[in-house]
Amino acid sequence: MSNAYTDPEFMLGEEARPLRILSEYIEPRTRLMQLNVHNGLIFWGSARLRPHGSDPVDDSVDYYAQAQELARRMMDWTMASHGHGEHYYVCTGGGPGVMEAANRGAADVNPELSMGLNIELPHEQGTNAWVHERLNFEFHYFFMRKFWFMNIAKALIIFPGGFGTMDELFEMLTLIQTGKQPRIPVVLYGHDFWRRLIDFDVFVELGLIAEDDLELFYQADTVDDAYDFLTRALDDQVPDGRRKQA
Repeated sequence: MSNAYTDPEFMLGEEARPLRILSEYIEPRTRLMQLNVHNGLIFWGSARLRPHGSDPVDDSVDYYAQAQELARRMMDWTMASHGHGEHYYVCTGGGPGVMEAANRGAADVNPELSMGLNIELPHEQGTNAWVHERLNFEFHYFFMRKFWFMNIAKALIIFPGGFGTMDELFEMLTLIQTGKQPRIPVVLYGHDFWRRLIDFDVFVELGLIAEDDLELFYQADTVDDAYDFLTRALDDQVPDGRRKQA
């Protein structure tokens, strides 16, 4: 006989699923506390977007380069504006595409501020080369991965993406709308993409959301616009995510 926790068959079985879920709460929490990480700039977007000239999705807009540049500029901003322990981290899903671009931009300035929350998938994705080894987190459960995104999120930047990106976006908007998540800046990057994909005004016209709910996010078309909005909004926050009193 062996102890249950040393029995691989038991630990990977149905009965031990709560233990595996709990481990994906405790281990990231412990590591983030040790590293004093609490300010995340979350970049979401498609794993399929590639640099200009090699993009099978849309070669008319170089979203890869723009995500890289926005992440780089946000890291320049936090390095110049915040002291040790107060820096913002670029945090992505850890994979290729937009995630790789944002991690790459962060690593161009300070590799130690480049984080990835990777997920086990059957056909994709490996962790990209620009995630710092100490900030590389691996998850099996999507919901635990999203929990940690939301736990450290101080701003959210969403580039064009597929089902996974939409799932993450609408869950975050729902949590903010219902007061379960502190209000944070949310940027939808690429106005033409979002206009073609979702007519947000229809939600209001049909009475499905309040008109004020459209103010939960900001649409940006350029790196300059997104950067200006994010830095203004973040400068107007206190550390726990609440806005400063007027």
